[in-house]
Amino acid sequence: MSFLDNLENNLKALENREEKDPEKLKREQEQREADRSAALLRAPHAEALKKSAFTSDLLTQCRVIGHGMRVLVQFTWIGETLRLDAKAKRLELVPTADGIEAQYSVDGVRTGSERIELTGVAEDLARRWLTQD
Repeated sequence: MSFLDNLENNLKALENREEKDPEKLKREQEQREADRSAALLRAPHAEALKKSAFTSDLLTQCRVIGHGMRVLVQFTWIGETLRLDAKAKRLELVPTADGIEAQYSVDGVRTGSERIELTGVAEDLARRWLTQD
């Protein structure tokens, strides 16, 4: 058996031993359960964000206000998160277990965040975001 064959066999044996490590399997299982429970807590807020009239109105108001400022507002769904971009400004609406969080950033630097209600006035949020310095 050559040196490379021996080395390959040893590496495979180490990988198999890692895969069978009960502590590692237990940690992975706990992590999966934590991720699943967090997703279940976020789910109603994510669904509300996607289907609410507030979201539709926010997108419309951002386009209208942006048009008046001569700024193109682009929006993208990334999983459960709604991302709005206008030049260097970004607004992300992120569902959490407690509700919807608006995260503001400029040039990739987070400038603030706030919790929003989907029963509020979308135009106020759009104006605050697009006109902030």
